[in-house]
Amino acid sequence: MRRELLKQQAAIARVVERPESEADRTFDALGLIPELLSAINHAGYRNPTAIQQQAIPPALSGRDVLGCAQTGTGKTAAFTLPLLQHLDARAGNEPRLRALVLTPTRELAAQISASFSTYGADLDLWHTVVFGGVSDKPQIAEIRRGLDALVATPGRLLDLMGRGVVRLDDVEIFVVDEADRMLDMGFLPDVRRIARALPEKRQTMFFSATMPPEIRRLAEGLLDRPVSVAVAPISSTVEQVAQHVFFVDKAKKRGLLADLLRDPELKHTIVFSRTKHGANRIVRELGKAGIRAEAIHGNKSQGARTRALDAFRDGSLSVLVATDIAARGIDVEGVTHVINFDLPNVPETYVHRIGRTARAGASGVALSFCDREERSHLASIERLIGKRLIQSDGGRTPRTGAEA
Repeated sequence: MRRELLKQQAAIARVVERPESEADRTFDALGLIPELLSAINHAGYRNPTAIQQQAIPPALSGRDVLGCAQTGTGKTAAFTLPLLQHLDARAGNEPRLRALVLTPTRELAAQISASFSTYGADLDLWHTVVFGGVSDKPQIAEIRRGLDALVATPGRLLDLMGRGVVRLDDVEIFVVDEADRMLDMGFLPDVRRIARALPEKRQTMFFSATMPPEIRRLAEGLLDRPVSVAVAPISSTVEQVAQHVFFVDKAKKRGLLADLLRDPELKHTIVFSRTKHGANRIVRELGKAGIRAEAIHGNKSQGARTRALDAFRDGSLSVLVATDIAARGIDVEGVTHVINFDLPNVPETYVHRIGRTARAGASGVALSFCDREERSHLASIERLIGKRLIQSDGGRTPRTGAEA
């Protein structure tokens, strides 16, 4: 029976802590094989994050894992590393699909696939990624060559399953990532349908930044006596982020945005818009002001989204305008500022947004525009994070957390 999950939901709501020595805080202490340790070292990582320390050992032992962790906490490696080690230990002469990672967006799927390539560089394993918005022919060709692992978004995977291209009979490890975003995007029926096609005897790892009732019920149906790990609860924002609010009329937001972006301190900025149309309009208005920006959202082609993200990553584009769904999977180092052009009406979304900056110990700044109609959203955000945002009047651009 899969009903022993989360008898006390408080286990997910708190940070799991344990005493540890300096030796404990290394990847060598987690039980990973030399090939993975070499790849980790080559990638420049020295110490595991909290979610990696807590999730990797039970995952290596074959236990189901329930992780409450946001993007940016290192959770991708927390499931990728034990998954690769398991596949390597039981690799056969011919690859067969033994691991499935399900994720809500194209960008996040591509990011996870890149992690497979990075960490599995010294292993003789094959994987590919499938998602919609692009031709399925290259994806089908890769699948037919033979795979050990598949990273997929729900819609494209169900399509390929329906056409007999993908079978899940041999899957031994199933990962659900960003489960709460699956809920936001209406994918929970698809996730359940895919899960029904999996062998009942398997290892499942389930990650979500928040645990609303629908996600708890989904987890209960998928997991068997899981180890629960939790880091960075949703109500705790990154300490290195200086959080400021500008009270501004709706009609004056675009002018304020252009003024702020002319400041050379805003070197690498993500601007969040509530809607796709709003994102496009922001890009057009910034262009008129002589500021180059690109938008990513669901109406953009995959090629356009990839080009914009690549330009943002390599620094040739300094301003990226995004909707919340498209921003899932953006994991770019060196983001100096996040600007909430529209305040989100779900306070947890605010935490997700500002988590795009201040990564890897760096400081960062979150600037929020609040018009009269958004005052209630601001109050909800401040209740969630347990602090008041610093009010700014536009006379001076707020600096990093260390200087604020």
